[in-house]
Amino acid sequence: MILVLAIAVGLWLLGWAMGTTVRARLITLAILFALVILEHLVLPAGHPLRRATGGSAQVWVVLLGAGALVAAYALGLKRLKARAAPAAPDPAPPPPAAQSGPFSDAEIDRYARHIFLREIGGPGQRALKEARVLVVGAGGLGAPSLLYLAAAGAGTIGVVDDDVVDATNLQRQVIHTEARVGMAKVASAEVQMRALNPHVEVKPHQMRLDAENAPGLFADYDLILDGSDNFDTRYLINRAAVAAKKPLISAAITQWEGQISLFDPAHGTPCYECVFPTRPAPGLVPSCAEAGVVGPLPGVLGTMMALEAIKHITGAGKTLAGELLIYDGLWGETRKLTLSRRADCPVCGGAH
Repeated sequence: MILVLAIAVGLWLLGWAMGTTVRARLITLAILFALVILEHLVLPAGHPLRRATGGSAQVWVVLLGAGALVAAYALGLKRLKARAAPAAPDPAPPPPAAQSGPFSDAEIDRYARHIFLREIGGPGQRALKEARVLVVGAGGLGAPSLLYLAAAGAGTIGVVDDDVVDATNLQRQVIHTEARVGMAKVASAEVQMRALNPHVEVKPHQMRLDAENAPGLFADYDLILDGSDNFDTRYLINRAAVAAKKPLISAAITQWEGQISLFDPAHGTPCYECVFPTRPAPGLVPSCAEAGVVGPLPGVLGTMMALEAIKHITGAGKTLAGELLIYDGLWGETRKLTLSRRADCPVCGGAH
């Protein structure tokens, strides 16, 4: 028996020295043990060769069977590891073809429903791509405005807000998420807008708008959207927009009602202060924090703001310039009021 095992070790080492595969060496050993078993089956009992190789075939059958089991286990384990291993990465995609027009192929696919619209078409979509829109406030009104402007392909979108995301915002400010509570609203909005459309440029401005920084900021944009929630900021935005000769889309909401208009005194419409020359008495128009607001209402008005912005930029249809649209969500009613300039308006009275 020792002789056979010595021969087996010798064959294994010889195969290793010659660089043969493990599989080939295992096959060689299997042939050796099979010959020994055959020798025990053929030669008569007591033959010297049988005595030299263990005297019985049973021990070699057991060894050969155990070896076969070990080999089968090793082979199965190898195949299992191969199946569990991560697939080879796909070959690197070819570099994108040079863009020959204002839109890449991905952008054409993305904006196809706009391009099919007769009122927008390719020229309107290009105007959107070249537009620079500033949204003041990333809250209830700003959230849907920002999302739809990004989805529509407004090329550069700025967002101004100095607040952070709070759990109480999530009932209506759909641009933010639970995971981003505590994050600056402008940063949270940027994350969502870039995820929605990587083809637009988002410019977050984490600041409180005031009379000093508003003029410089407004100068960088073509259109201003006011989604603020207090009269002081609305009057400030209106004055800065009039001074910069920039059109202003302004909306406001409370409880179940909202209103929206486009103010552009540089082109003959009234400004916000023409329509609301004095702020309401304290307590007459409570804030959303004081009176509450139904969740979808800012979505309705904020989406209207984005729609007015798209119409203004592309020249589609008729905007709300010179009109005030009032929406009553509780009763499902809308009505329009025609607005007039005030010659004595301290903000735009001398505008042409």
